[in-house]
Amino acid sequence: MSAESFEGAPHAGTGASYAAAGVDIEAGDRAVELMKEWVKKTQRPEVAGLGGLGGFAGLFDASALKRFDRPLLASATDGVGTKVDLARKLGVYDTIGHDLVGMVVDDIVVCGAEPLFMTDYICVGKVHPERVAAIVKGIAEGCVLAGCSLVGGETAEHPGLLGPDDFDVAGAGTGVVEADRVLGADRIRKGDAVIAMASSGLHSNGYSLVRHVVFDRAGMSLEQEVEEFGRTLGEELLEPTKIYSLDCLALIRTAEVHAFSHVTGGGLAANLARVVPEGLHATVDRSTWTPGAVFDLVGRAGQVERLELEKTLNMGVGMIAVVPQESADVALATLADRGVDAWVAGEITDRGERASGAELTGDYAK
Repeated sequence: MSAESFEGAPHAGTGASYAAAGVDIEAGDRAVELMKEWVKKTQRPEVAGLGGLGGFAGLFDASALKRFDRPLLASATDGVGTKVDLARKLGVYDTIGHDLVGMVVDDIVVCGAEPLFMTDYICVGKVHPERVAAIVKGIAEGCVLAGCSLVGGETAEHPGLLGPDDFDVAGAGTGVVEADRVLGADRIRKGDAVIAMASSGLHSNGYSLVRHVVFDRAGMSLEQEVEEFGRTLGEELLEPTKIYSLDCLALIRTAEVHAFSHVTGGGLAANLARVVPEGLHATVDRSTWTPGAVFDLVGRAGQVERLELEKTLNMGVGMIAVVPQESADVALATLADRGVDAWVAGEITDRGERASGAELTGDYAK
């Protein structure tokens, strides 16, 4: 990762300068120095020894792909959305990177690909070196949890466009999968089991609705203790996104898996429908789980209808695996061994006259 740099002709006297325009190159350089130790912790063997932080591009030894017969590269990019505003207000910067990594690598693993490396982009109104380093620390820790390397990125200072404390983050990742092992709709069969994996909370979607409800409608504060959470509202809302990539890869090794679905914007039904083929239908039974207290609070405080909640928030399910019925027990055992709360939440049936590829039925367990 390198701080933004600028080279121009020198100015004498009272002439304009980059610093006078609000860009502090020295602060950017210090931020790079502070983040180096965290980025180093993410190095896979394919990137070890290939240059260092501060170059123009990150390097990855592609000879590692020779073990594949026909390697397909999978790529994804994402951000964290308005959750960054809560991190700014709370002054907590070392968790938002987990959210960024989760949003990217868990899109990659859906097709069965192993995440290999990520790059990030951090845009700030003013470079506070320790703050930028804390953000990168969270990204690096997320990459370790995902089994991928952070090979580079960019920190950009945008004075005049962003306030001194404002920032945003985005990232892109690359993974690899054997061509004949790509997961997806073409593998799903009637009778398959739909396995739900619990989320850690809201993850990183729907925060525009959540912020509107808790602040504008309910008048709550981030420091407010919430009995149902056992902690403050801010601590609950800033809970990092669960990263499932290594769990999903372990599942592929131990059980037959037909498809995954990463539950992000649009909710469970809409994201599951993306991997259900024509002619088939996924039915998910709400009675198989109880959404966490944060989902109930948003619904009650904002008088948000259930269907609106379900198409905006994950409702307690962050990842779905579709497996043959005979593989369900092995899949659940594998996930349990890895500390992932999972359960059979539904099945694949004929679509019939139904227009969509997936739906939620019944009522949530109390």
